Amino acid sequence: MAAPRSDATDRHTARQARLAALVMAGTAVVWMGAQALGGALGWPARYVFLFDFAALAGLFWALVVTYQVWRKRRTARTGGE
Repeated sequence: MAAPRSDATDRHTARQARLAALVMAGTAVVWMGAQALGGALGWPARYVFLFDFAALAGLFWALVVTYQVWRKRRTARTGGE
C-alpha cells in the first residue's frame, strides 16, 4: 500500500516541475535570441559560445530537477521502496 502523501509535498513537487519547464523554455528562447542577435551584430564566436555554454548549463540543471521530480513521484507511487 502506498504511503499517504501530503498536499504540501504534492505542491512542492508540482512547483519544481513547473520551474524546470519554465527554465527549459526560457533557456531555449534566450539562446535562440542570443544566436540571432549575435549573427546580426557580428559578435565574435567566443561570445556566441558563452551563450551556448550558458544554455547547456540551464538545460542540465532542468534535467537534474526533472529527474529528481520523477524519482520523487515514482517513490511515492510505489510506497517508498
